[in-house]
Parts: sequence; structure tokens; C-alpha cells
Amino acid sequence: MDTFMQYFKVFLVGGAFCAVGQILVDKTKLTPARILTAFVVAGVVLGAFGAYGWLVDFAGAGATVPITGFGYALSEGVRRAVVERGFLGVFTGGFTAASGGTAAAIVFAVAAAMVSRSKIKS
Repeated sequence: MDTFMQYFKVFLVGGAFCAVGQILVDKTKLTPARILTAFVVAGVVLGAFGAYGWLVDFAGAGATVPITGFGYALSEGVRRAVVERGFLGVFTGGFTAASGGTAAAIVFAVAAAMVSRSKIKS
């Protein structure tokens, strides 16, 4: 039953993020790029105030996988780097924290490009 509750929390939080995004797409004139940016900024702001850490503890991947989790990772990386390196950490922390996910995205994108055939839209 404990595993079920963990999956339920992940689905609940991740689904709530998706629902908010879909409502923004359907009910506002915001472009997908602006919505994406808003979600990243929301993750940074919630991470800066410590609220997103609680959400990660509660829902795990339901909070870290959506794009808000990327903003949270950036804010946590900067916070840790400032503690370790001082002011220089402001400039390096975000890159360090997000480098693994960014590298994985690039590798998988290149692999997908190598196995698929591009087509011209008509």
C-alpha cells in the first residue's frame, strides 16, 4: 500500500502541474513559450522560498520531472554554489546543477535524430 500511495502522490502533483499548464493554454492567450518560461520561473521562485523543497519531499518525481523541477534545480544549484564558492556561485551554480539533465537531453536528441528520417512538411 505504501508504494501505491507514493505513486498516487507523484501522479497527483505531476498531474496538477499538467492541468494548470493545459488551463493556461486553453483559457489564456499566452504562447506555449511564455507558459514554459512562467513554469521555470515559478520553480525558481518556489525553490528560493523553500516551498518547492517540501513539494519534492512529498511527491518526488511528480515535482522534479515537470519543467518547474528544472527551475527548482537551477535555484538549488545556485544556492549550494553560493554557500560553497561565495559570489562566484551565482554564475556557476545553475550550470552545474542542470548540466546532467541537459547533457542527457542532447544525447537522446542526437540518438533520435540518427535513427529517424526527417521529412519536409507539405
